[in-house]
Amino acid sequence: MPKFCANLTMLWNELEFTDRFGAAAQAGFEGVEYLFPYDHDKDRLAGLLRKHKLEQVLHNLPAGDWAAGERGIGCHPRRVGEFKDGVGKAIEYATALGCKQLNCLAGIRPTNLDPVQARETFIMNLQFAATWLKSAGIRLLIEPVNTRDIPGFFLTNTKQALDIITAVGSDNLFLQYDIYHMQIMEGDLAATLSTNIKLIPHMQLADNPGRHEPGTGEINYDFLFGHIDRLGYRGWIGCEYKPATTTDAGLGWVKPYLA
Repeated sequence: MPKFCANLTMLWNELEFTDRFGAAAQAGFEGVEYLFPYDHDKDRLAGLLRKHKLEQVLHNLPAGDWAAGERGIGCHPRRVGEFKDGVGKAIEYATALGCKQLNCLAGIRPTNLDPVQARETFIMNLQFAATWLKSAGIRLLIEPVNTRDIPGFFLTNTKQALDIITAVGSDNLFLQYDIYHMQIMEGDLAATLSTNIKLIPHMQLADNPGRHEPGTGEINYDFLFGHIDRLGYRGWIGCEYKPATTTDAGLGWVKPYLA
């Protein structure tokens, strides 16, 4: 049976961030993920995880100035030093939180940056990060993202991600498969999962259109959950969606899996 973790960046937005841990536990979740922990004291977050008996499943490497519209710096040649500093900071937080996997956002390619140079920079940064994370016992993931929500994002489909993983040449680099993003960019979800499941230690979901909870859009999640189960997938699936109304009102789809 698939196991689901609550994305605290997206869910329970009516609550303060630190109050969302308790809400997730009360709803029956045993794991949580979110975009970034860096605005909070890592020891306080670790205490919340212990208090509510939650596993920290995933968070991202530092990704630049999110509030200003940046969505990662992995492909930015002029930000390599900042990227490397961020790897060290991410390891500190992940270690304190017991988090065993980190996602690296490639970022939006600057309009004046040649795509080849962006790719070379991303590969170099991933080689650095994969090595340091491996020494800390942490997996490194990369995530293709749709260009409708984030125009200009550099990493946009499964094939591109697999090509980059091959070029990096590390046994500590994996694919984070976001079902919502890949439904928009390429479709063929079940076949892609079947072909690449051994390289996928983490998934995320939302329905399309709207990026709301499963059952609100076009994706046949009943079929897809069964398919993922039959593939023998044992990783988490992050609930990274925007509730159509309130978080609690929209949790009916996941309750059978949390029981």
